[in-house]
Amino acid sequence: MLKRTSLFEIHQKLGGRLVEFGGWEMPVQYTSIMDEHQAVRKAAGMFDISHMGEVLVTGAGAEEFLNHTLTNDVRKLVPGLGQYTLMCNEGGGVIDDLYAYRIADTEYLLIINASRIEPDLAWLQRRLAAFPKRGSVELHNVSDQTAAVAVQGPRVSEFIDRCFSGGSTGGAVVSRASELKKNQIAQFQFSGFPAWVGRTGYTGEEGFEIIAPAEIITAIWSMVMAVGQPFGLQAAGLGARDTLRTEVCYPLYGHELDEETTPIEAGLGFFVALDKGEFVGRTALAEQKAGGVSKKLVAFKMTEKSAPPRPHYPIWSTGPGAALIGEVVSGTQSPSLGIGLGMGYVKPEFAKGQQAIEIEIRGQRAPAMIVPKPLFRKPV
Repeated sequence: MLKRTSLFEIHQKLGGRLVEFGGWEMPVQYTSIMDEHQAVRKAAGMFDISHMGEVLVTGAGAEEFLNHTLTNDVRKLVPGLGQYTLMCNEGGGVIDDLYAYRIADTEYLLIINASRIEPDLAWLQRRLAAFPKRGSVELHNVSDQTAAVAVQGPRVSEFIDRCFSGGSTGGAVVSRASELKKNQIAQFQFSGFPAWVGRTGYTGEEGFEIIAPAEIITAIWSMVMAVGQPFGLQAAGLGARDTLRTEVCYPLYGHELDEETTPIEAGLGFFVALDKGEFVGRTALAEQKAGGVSKKLVAFKMTEKSAPPRPHYPIWSTGPGAALIGEVVSGTQSPSLGIGLGMGYVKPEFAKGQQAIEIEIRGQRAPAMIVPKPLFRKPV
């Protein structure tokens, strides 16, 4: 039985085409992926992200516990600031990639992937059981009581303040939501209820995430849509979310990341603080950093017209003695650039910029080129 978010009836009323995603019944599109993608790039789009998980980690030992369990350095966070980070197993494989927000001195809010809620919680509970100061840390899975929307696009900051009354009441100290800077989070009042507003994003555009009690998320959606529509705001589904994140080379768990793949192989070493002291997976990650990896994540563009590249398509080298060198993990037809593009893992010796490769699409090899990330850059 698929789970449904609190916004399910709204998706039905809007004519959303519903699909299974991570155990949830979610809208893949409302009008078209192209239309919704362009709305986010040029104006604004709103996504239901209520399927994602929320875990509160609290107590005097929360900072030390999270710093031992996650790859980034949570000591750098002041209340109201978040960071992208990863949770790895002892071999360095990724259990999940997530956002960790410090919402108060001894309180953290983790935003985790929908398909990983149960594995993440099991892992956190095992790590806590082995933590010497376990009595000073509490884990609270608030995923079922919490819902969220992401409002993304260059015009969102023009209307977001109309949704909340007054200045922040927790987290970052700001007089209105639009004052939040990248990776900041603050609590605001919405119709008498507390709602967290973060400024991170998964599209390469400016935008905000609103995390609130599930019982008010329908009212939040309706309010944001009402004030945002004059600015071009549209509902957007998982299809546009995927094309947008692929264009800017943001990873998706189960594609770029899994328990057999490390952050170093995925090009996410910036989010691994090897200098902070011991943490789960550090030994394996330090060895990879020093000694090299057996595969590397690269971005590529098709160089001729072809069907779009898709996950699991083989990647070949070119020329005499062409060999199988890797596999596509994310691929799509780019609405912004009008070409096929994607990401894939290849042998390290082929992970060079402007390297000619071929993608095997339906049994035929089509020419492509490895290029620097991100694949799409906003015009200056």
